[in-house]
Amino acid sequence: MKIHEYQAKEILKSYGVPVPDGIAALTVDEAVDAAKKLEANGATLFVVKAQIHAGGRGKGRTKKNGVKGVILCKSVEEVKAAAESLLGDVLVTIQTGDEGQLVQRLYVTDGVDIEKEFYLGILLDRAVSKNVIMVSTEGGVEIEQVAEETPEKIIKEWVEPGMPLQVNQARHLAFALGLEGEALKKGIKFIMAIYNAYLEIDSDMFEINPLILTPDNEILALDAKVTFDGNALYRHKDIAELKDESEEDPFELEAGKYNLNYIKLDGNVGCMVNGAGLAMATMDIIKLSGGEPANFLDVGGGANVETVKNGFRIILDDPNVKAILINIFGGIVRCDRVANGVIEAVKDPEIAAKVENVPIIVRLQGTNAAEAKEIIDNSGLNVISAVLLKEAAEEVSKVLA
Repeated sequence: MKIHEYQAKEILKSYGVPVPDGIAALTVDEAVDAAKKLEANGATLFVVKAQIHAGGRGKGRTKKNGVKGVILCKSVEEVKAAAESLLGDVLVTIQTGDEGQLVQRLYVTDGVDIEKEFYLGILLDRAVSKNVIMVSTEGGVEIEQVAEETPEKIIKEWVEPGMPLQVNQARHLAFALGLEGEALKKGIKFIMAIYNAYLEIDSDMFEINPLILTPDNEILALDAKVTFDGNALYRHKDIAELKDESEEDPFELEAGKYNLNYIKLDGNVGCMVNGAGLAMATMDIIKLSGGEPANFLDVGGGANVETVKNGFRIILDDPNVKAILINIFGGIVRCDRVANGVIEAVKDPEIAAKVENVPIIVRLQGTNAAEAKEIIDNSGLNVISAVLLKEAAEEVSKVLA
């Protein structure tokens, strides 16, 4: 699950991680009030930040007004103008794609002075099954670019499972950033605090870019990108409530209501599969056969009539879908039951109207696969059965030709 920057900074602050003062705003008037409050607390510069679930806001531009997603302001009046130009416009960044995302809220922060910019990230290194903390002196730059062009500038420390981050590890990372004296002490404290926050809230990624050093040797998280392990949200009801559904893909939200694992893609072949690995293989074979998957959809091990119906509804809501490939391995669930579920789902009046011109290819393997193929073949519906996955993909190619 993703959250906004202002929400992430409130969480970080609660764990003793220093962040600049800031106030979220939903309207222009609220943005002006926020600037006035910050001014009363001593702020002389302000930064107005678009709040969307995507990175690259500082380099992105809005479609209508052509302004950046992060605007430095020297007065309350400039804050008002920035808020007017951002709210209600669509911000396009390197991560949003050409469609961009609608700006519905802002974050007005204290425009602190910057001496140096750094990068800090925390995530699970799946190759070694350990959390890794990464720092770089190349703050303000996409870390992917640094990794490709100057990988030696990324310093890493891995933390043993079940063990806390050691002070000497935090010291090594702070030294790698070139911190000295008071700044070094604060850097070590910052790294220890932020790793503790990462663990406590079951995050799956922290990215602070930039992490900054101020002229008076303060270490602050100038930006904060935080995502959470959705499987652990039951332990954090307060964090789950931070979810902004207006920033989520409507197809994925709908799938979540039925406990379906769905990710929308840009292709034209809808996929319904049981098991994440089989789903990945299905998408690969579609591409190898000349098609493009329109989604990732894992219906889980217990595929039944309702599961299939809900999967159909979500897939068919995507106007780009020109064919559907169902690939089920009958291990936990028998293939003949899945076949009957597919037939019953296709006969549903709501779905039948949508699939009239959308060919459905069904490949069932495993327990009672032969019986399942017979059920599909004798249904009299616009459903094509296949035995091998390669055959199923070739059938997809035929109907799209």
